[in-house]
Amino acid sequence: MDEGSIRKRKESQNGSTGHSMDCQTKDKQPEKATVLQKDVGLFSGICLIVGTMIGSGIFISPKAVLLYSGAVGPCLLIWAACGVLSTLGALCYAELGTMITKSGGEHAYLMEAFGSLVAYLYSWTTVMVLKPSSFAIITLSFAEYASAPFYPGCTPPLVVTKCLSAAAIFLIVTVNCLSVKLANYVQNFFTAAKLLIILVIVGAGIVMLAQGKTETLSNAFDGTSSSVGAIGLAFYNGFWAYDGWNQLNFITEELKDPFRNLPLAILIGIPLVSVCYVLVNVAYFTVMTTSELLLSPAVAVTFGDRVLYPLSWMVPLFVVFSTFGSANGSCFTAGRLAYVAGREGHMVKILSYISLKRYTPSPALLFNGVLSVFYIVPADINTLINYFSFAQWAFYGLTALALIVMRFTRKDLHRPVKVPIAIAGLMVLVSCYLVLAPIIDKPDLEYLYCTIFIFSGLLFYYPFVYRKVNWARKLMRPITMHLQLLMEVVPPEKTE
Repeated sequence: MDEGSIRKRKESQNGSTGHSMDCQTKDKQPEKATVLQKDVGLFSGICLIVGTMIGSGIFISPKAVLLYSGAVGPCLLIWAACGVLSTLGALCYAELGTMITKSGGEHAYLMEAFGSLVAYLYSWTTVMVLKPSSFAIITLSFAEYASAPFYPGCTPPLVVTKCLSAAAIFLIVTVNCLSVKLANYVQNFFTAAKLLIILVIVGAGIVMLAQGKTETLSNAFDGTSSSVGAIGLAFYNGFWAYDGWNQLNFITEELKDPFRNLPLAILIGIPLVSVCYVLVNVAYFTVMTTSELLLSPAVAVTFGDRVLYPLSWMVPLFVVFSTFGSANGSCFTAGRLAYVAGREGHMVKILSYISLKRYTPSPALLFNGVLSVFYIVPADINTLINYFSFAQWAFYGLTALALIVMRFTRKDLHRPVKVPIAIAGLMVLVSCYLVLAPIIDKPDLEYLYCTIFIFSGLLFYYPFVYRKVNWARKLMRPITMHLQLLMEVVPPEKTE
């Protein structure tokens, strides 16, 4: 009923159906199907991966990685190891993404391997907590850097950073709702900007090395931490900086030629980021001792003040660009996951609807934005990072396990990319370590709360997804219809 009324409005925009077809013939502009369009090419795909990975992590996490690893040598090794493991993990995702060409990332793969329940628990946790909290963390980092110049010598007030963060969320969600191409242009521009500032930092570091500034890099392994849990937390914070290597799998349906572009973007994007990260850390250590780096409120800004003095304002400005671009990429993919979850019946149906005029999943994007604003309120970035990583790595491990399972249960599926099964096994082991080691070392209640929240999704799964109770559908029908009319959105057309 609600779908039909909006379909009629769509037709009435050009008069009768016949007249509309005449107009199309004259203008040579055939009407596109109301589905997400294939607007993302190889360059935009690489920019999405690089632009989402290089966000706030490299400008905030260096301190945490050094703190938990205890010395310069293991710190640099952990950065390199995180890059290698991210590349191996992404290769597993390249196989899964070219084998199951559906958007939604892990959701589609868990659904195929383990069925609806596991996929639901993933979408429940990720749509309600992981994606919006990640978006909130990145915009808070953006707000801290953007407001810092206006409060020299002191920390910006919390109210200012939170309001600025909320404004950034509003702006990014608006851009993503308006146009996929506009969101891509924004992503490409900010990716170019962040690669430029990394090039400047690395170049300055090379000059400092040439001048013999190697004091911090000598005796690099003195004071190395021997705690398994501490090394686990160092990896956590390193992986936070690398997070985003799986972003392209969330938009597979919008990727031009996914069989070629998905693995190619992964193989170009992630090694590029890994090299940037290690070289940036080496550059930091050429001008700061370990204690100075740990005491610095913003490592990249301290580096800029010491090395690029007349142009030191460049660093905070480009860090603002970097975090904004990363937030844009995070929002872009989060909307697609909520859209797919709605389409599969794991979330309310309205989330799977598409803008009639702009071909964007605007209800899903708005939903993610609203949740992110709520996560800004109690913001403690480090607690959120540890909480986020614990649940995220549990699902990364399950996805790698899904690849192994489908090698035996779905031998019929075409695999344009096929990685050695040992790599998937390694990813499962690494995921188990990253989930369990910090819990064993320091069993905090937050891990228990996270587990309880994940399984609390079962309270909604049984009545609303499995049984599809009638009263819920009757309740949602008028709400869905009014939201459809308000936002001018329709269900996606089936184009098989």
